[in-house]
Amino acid sequence: MPDADDVRRIALSLPDTTEKIAWSMPTFRVAGKMFATLPEDETSLAVRCPKEERDELVLAEPDKFWIADHEAQFAWVRARIAALDDEDELRAILADSWRQAAPTRLLDAYPELGLPQVE
Repeated sequence: MPDADDVRRIALSLPDTTEKIAWSMPTFRVAGKMFATLPEDETSLAVRCPKEERDELVLAEPDKFWIADHEAQFAWVRARIAALDDEDELRAILADSWRQAAPTRLLDAYPELGLPQVE
């Protein structure tokens, strides 16, 4: 089961990512833009997520995902780290959030992390 150390290790492995303390919690930024945080004593993860997808996630897996009241107007979702299936799911969540914040130059430079292919 993943933990906060895994979040930190995977997030910092993504290109041009840095960690910065903000609002008394670790935040992870790509090219200066925040894409993940470790709130709630580092037991959960907050990531970027389009509102439509976020609502679907919360409805499909309410024990895993939720929307914090103060983030309801923003395109962010929370995930309980201990509820994630494995490190692969954590990596996919972080990479997806990274893609949403990364500038085009990084998406172009790292096509394996770039936007998902449309089928």
